[in-house]
Amino acid sequence: MSAAPAGPCVIVGARRRTQAQIADRAARAATGFRQAGIGAGAAVALLLRNDFAFFEATQAAGMAGAYPVPLNWHAAPAEWAYILRDCAARALIAHVDLLRRIAPVLPPEMLVLAVPSSAELREEFSLTEDEQTPAGAAAWEAWCDQFDALETPAAAAPGAVIYTSGSTGRPKGVRRLAPRSAGSSRAMQVYGFDRAPPIRALITGPLYHAVPNAYARLAFRAGADILLLPRFEPLALLRAIEAERITHMHIVPSMAVRLLRLPAGERDRYDLSCLRHVVHGAAHCPPAVKAAMIGWLGPIIHEYYGSTETGLLTAIDSVEALARPGSVGRALPGIALAILDAEGRVLGPRAIGDVYAGSSSLHHFTYLGQPEARARAGRGDLITAGDLGWLDEDGFLFLCDRKKDVIVRGGETIYAAEIEAALLAAPEVSDCAVIGVPDPLEGETIHAFVELVAGARTNVAALSAWAADRLPPAKRPGRIELVASLPREDSGKIFKQRLRDIAT
Repeated sequence: MSAAPAGPCVIVGARRRTQAQIADRAARAATGFRQAGIGAGAAVALLLRNDFAFFEATQAAGMAGAYPVPLNWHAAPAEWAYILRDCAARALIAHVDLLRRIAPVLPPEMLVLAVPSSAELREEFSLTEDEQTPAGAAAWEAWCDQFDALETPAAAAPGAVIYTSGSTGRPKGVRRLAPRSAGSSRAMQVYGFDRAPPIRALITGPLYHAVPNAYARLAFRAGADILLLPRFEPLALLRAIEAERITHMHIVPSMAVRLLRLPAGERDRYDLSCLRHVVHGAAHCPPAVKAAMIGWLGPIIHEYYGSTETGLLTAIDSVEALARPGSVGRALPGIALAILDAEGRVLGPRAIGDVYAGSSSLHHFTYLGQPEARARAGRGDLITAGDLGWLDEDGFLFLCDRKKDVIVRGGETIYAAEIEAALLAAPEVSDCAVIGVPDPLEGETIHAFVELVAGARTNVAALSAWAADRLPPAKRPGRIELVASLPREDSGKIFKQRLRDIAT
C-alpha cells in the first residue's frame, strides 16, 4: 500500500496530488508561458472541469503575470468564441473532449494545451471519446515538464477574470485592477480558513464559477486539503464528507434544500461530526431552510452576501441568523452599505431600495470592453450588484430579490423570492423557480416552475391550495408547472432565463 502524500493535497476521486507538486508544475508552465510571450496583462483561458490542471494552470498564469479566464464548459462554442475574442486570450488549456468542441472557433496562433480526462471524470460525465491529444495541441503535463521552474514570478498575481452569466445581455468579463488583499482577508474569515488546522475543504461547484473559484484559491492558500467533486449530488456529498473527514464546505441554498429533502434515515447514516464550518451564499436562502440546516448540522452554518464585482460584503453566523430570520448579515470590516432610491438618495432603516456598497477597494474593477456597463454599476464610489433590500436599525441587511427578477403585477411590486420560499416549504417540493410572464391586462403574471421530490404524490391543485394558504391573492402564482428537473448550473444556480424563454 502506497504512503499518503506528504503535505496538503488536492484530491480528485482516488487520486491525490500535493500542493507542492501542483506548485512545481505551475512554476514550469509559467516559464512556458513567458517563453511563448504570454506575460503581464495577457489572458489564459481555461476550459476545464474540476481537476488538478485547473489549479496548475491558474497558478501558472498568475506567476507569469497573466489573467486566468475560466470558461463555463456548459456554454456553447459561440459563447466561448466571444469570450476568447473579448479577453484576447493567448493560450487555452482544455480537457480533450471539450477541446474538440471548441477547436473550430480557435484562432490559429493560439497556444493550445490538452488535458486528458481522468477515469472519474470519464465515468461521471459518460465520456466515450478517445483521450489522444488532438492535432495542433500539446499535452499539458508533458509540455509543462519540459521547462525549468520560473525563477522570477510576477510580484502580484492577477486574480481571475470571471465572466458573468450574460442573462441580461452579452457576458461581461470582471477584471480586477488592483490586488484584493483586503477582500481576501475578509473572505478567509468568512470561509473559516483563518481557523486552526487541520482544514479539509470540499468544493461542491464548478471552478469556473466565481465563488467556488475563490473558495478553492483561498483554501489552497490556507494550506488545506481540498477535495474536488465533479458535480453536486446529495448522497455522494454526504459519503465524501464522512470518508474524507471534511471540516469546511461551501454550498448554495438549492443544495441545502436537496440535502434536507433526503429521507432522515438516509441523512442520519453518515457521520458528519467532522464538519466545523459550512458557508453558503450566491442566492436567496429561505429562513425555514436556514433554520432546518442549523437544526441538522448545528450552529456551524454561516452565510455571506456579495458579487463577482464586489467580493464579499456581509456575513452572518447561525446565532444571528436565528435571531434575525432572512438577514444576510452586517457589513464586513472596511465595507459601507447604503440603500438608495431611484434618484440616488440614501434611505433610512427598513425602506426598500437598491443595495449599494463602498470601500477603498471596491472601485478597482472593470468590465472588459464595456465601460458603459461599468458606469451603470456605480454611483460615485458606491457599487451595486443589482439587488433590492433594506437595512434594519442595527445595520443588518435583508434582501428582497434580484432587481431583474422583480414581478410587477397590476402595478404591485412582487418579489419572486418570497413566493419561492412559500412553495419550498411544501414537503414534496424539491426546488422551484418563479418568474414574471408578460400579460396584456396585469403587466405580468406569476409563473412557478416546481420540481418535486422523488415519489411525490402531490399535484398542481394541491400546490395551488398550499400557496393560497400562505400568500395574499396578488402573490399567488397564476400558473404552477411541474417539471422533471429545473435547468441548473453545477453550482446549483437555476437558469431563470431559460425558463423565461420556455414560458414566453
